[in-house]
Amino acid sequence: MNKFASQLLTHYKKNARKMPWREDITPYKVWLSEIMLQQTTVKTVIPYFEKFTHKFPTVFDLANANEEEIMHLWQGLGYYSRARNLHKCAKVIANDFNGQFPKTEKDLLKLPGIGPYTAAAISSIAFNQKATVLDGNVERVMSRIFKIEKPLPTFKPIYKEKAEELTPNIENDIYSNAIMELGATICTPKKPKCETCPVSNHCTIMQENLNPQDFPKKEPKKAKKVDHGTVYIIENDNGELYLQKRPNKGLLASLWELPSTGWTGESHKFPENMNEILEQSEHVGQIRHVFTHIDLTFDVMHFKGNIEGEIFEKTHLPPLSTLMKKALSVISS
Repeated sequence: MNKFASQLLTHYKKNARKMPWREDITPYKVWLSEIMLQQTTVKTVIPYFEKFTHKFPTVFDLANANEEEIMHLWQGLGYYSRARNLHKCAKVIANDFNGQFPKTEKDLLKLPGIGPYTAAAISSIAFNQKATVLDGNVERVMSRIFKIEKPLPTFKPIYKEKAEELTPNIENDIYSNAIMELGATICTPKKPKCETCPVSNHCTIMQENLNPQDFPKKEPKKAKKVDHGTVYIIENDNGELYLQKRPNKGLLASLWELPSTGWTGESHKFPENMNEILEQSEHVGQIRHVFTHIDLTFDVMHFKGNIEGEIFEKTHLPPLSTLMKKALSVISS
């Protein structure tokens, strides 16, 4: 084992954070946690992970669940395509692999919703296979250890190559967690704790007395699209809400929604008396919501009257996106 890995593992074994998916490690738990952790913080994920494993303790339970149930539990985590792919993948594992996850990166990559990083994480952490994880934390560590001047994401293969150089031939299950934890807790984007870093003697940035916050180098981000739409809260005289389901593909797919117009993700259908609703709705407020590529402002309109369609009591709503919950909060606040 190389000295970098040896020092890192010694530190990790003494200081590893406690997380529910690190207790009694199984491929199912590793897979579920890694999908949830994509673009989401550990603190946010923990309660969702615990809810999912309580409701669906095995991959068979998840495979046999209905999509509505899964989407309901996923509410608030965002990036809802992850939940749909999670369900698809569970069905494949249960039906085609008899509940057994493949061990190799190559086979894992064939499954729905599993990309290179997730495949490497499952292979190494769950099965102790030699596989190199490369998430944002690891990219940051590599950029500073090796002083990589090439920007992300174009030169990602260089970061992968350097990460592979440091990956040991043994204890891959522990090393993968350790290298990601180093980036998450010590080699952080801002105010890194270089003085407590267990591998600082290997760090080119430290040796050359450079500012670690200048690394990794990144290409300029594309500006978010600025969008402006209108959303309609439609209630009957009993205070029940009209909702409709979004298409199975695209933004916020398969979730329930309030009808909306004038923006990229506007509704594909409307109530039969939409003209009446447009004429008689009252403007009750405005909300802002930021997607990965869209900065959206909604004017919130409120209509109360007769309505036909799918009606729900406010205490028993189906799965809604955070965007729609924000809109509803305008009349409940």
